[in-house]
This record gives sequence, structure tokens and C-alpha cells, in this order.
Amino acid sequence: MDKPKIILDKEDTVIKPKKVEKVEEQAKKPKIIGLTGGIGSGKTWVANYIQSKGFPVYISDLEAKKVMELPEIVSKIEAAFGESIVTSNRTLDREKLASIVFNNPDKLKLLNSIVHPAVKNNFDRWVVKHKNYSYLVKEAAVLIESGSYKDCDAVITICAPIETRIERVIQRDATTREKVQQRINNQLTDEQRIAKSQYVINNEDFEQTKLQIDKILNSLKNIQ
Repeated sequence: MDKPKIILDKEDTVIKPKKVEKVEEQAKKPKIIGLTGGIGSGKTWVANYIQSKGFPVYISDLEAKKVMELPEIVSKIEAAFGESIVTSNRTLDREKLASIVFNNPDKLKLLNSIVHPAVKNNFDRWVVKHKNYSYLVKEAAVLIESGSYKDCDAVITICAPIETRIERVIQRDATTREKVQQRINNQLTDEQRIAKSQYVINNEDFEQTKLQIDKILNSLKNIQ
């Protein structure tokens, strides 16, 4: 049997295949699925279930707390909100910070302008770390408000009746109905989230919710 021929160019050097790293990199880039919902909708439960199905899930609130412990972020928040916001051991007084931004949209916007870019960088590094997966899920309460949904290939919104949400949060946080209602009022409505979403989960009965999630996960392969 004849040996395969090696094609040579005019300078008698082996012709190398054209570089296709960029194309391959684009082909391997995971699809980003946004997961959001109002307080008490059951985002954590849904995220945990999706994770149990083998999909990596980025929990934005948890990662944001870690980011806010970074010295450079603490320093930026201190510069914006004053020395009293930082404890003697250089950690944030989260309770005091929360009281400042809770009913002050301008202060909240200022805090977000510091934290959100740092969280985005953290998320980008997380995506690179999980680049071999076909789909990655980003769970975020403010996915729509922050504009992060624009970077997602699809968005899932989790909904539940207001009374169900209120009862869940009262039990979880040992808080009052009035405080929960106030937090709901400060968030987008389900209708506003749904307008930016490709999928909607009605999370009232957990067994039914599992079926809805499974159906969505199976349909992700259709995302272009």
C-alpha cells in the first residue's frame, strides 16, 4: 500500500492546516441560560434541582457576597459610603449598608455600580472554568434589572402566587408580612420579567415544577 503523500508548497515546507482556533472556541462556547424570579418564587430550589441534573449553576447572590469581601471592593464601597460602613477588621457592616440602600434608589444604584462590574468579571472567569459544558445557568434575582439578561441565550422566569411567596419568606426569614410585601413592591413584577423571558416556570407544586424544568432542559438543544 502506498504511503500517504505529504503536500509541499513551493518552498518545500509542509503545508499546515489553516488556524481554526477561533472557530473552535466559538463552537465550544457554552450557552448561557438566565434564571430569575421574585423573592419567595423558589429560585434556590429550582437552581439546586437544575444542578442535580448536571448543569453548572452560578448563584449570583452568593458570589456577590464573596466579591464584596475582596479588599479592593471594600475600599471602593468605603470611599462611596464613608468609613462607618467598614468595621475595625476591614469587613463591611452589611446591616448598616442594607439600611442605607434599602429605600434609597440612588444609593442602591451607587452600590450596584461598584458591585455589578466585579460580579460580571467573576462570572466571566466562572464561564471560562466551565467552558467544556454545553449549557451554563446563571441564577440572579436582578437578572432583568441589571441588564444581564441581554448576555443570556435564553431566560427562565420562576413565578408563584403572591400569597405563596409571602408565606415562604415569612417561614424562611422569620420576618413579617409587611416587610415581605415591601420587598416585593420594590422588585419587578412577574409580568415584567416574563416579557424578557423565553421560558416560565410556575413554582407552586414542587413535583409539577420538576416536570416543567425537565421539559425546559430537554428543549435547550433547540436554542440557536
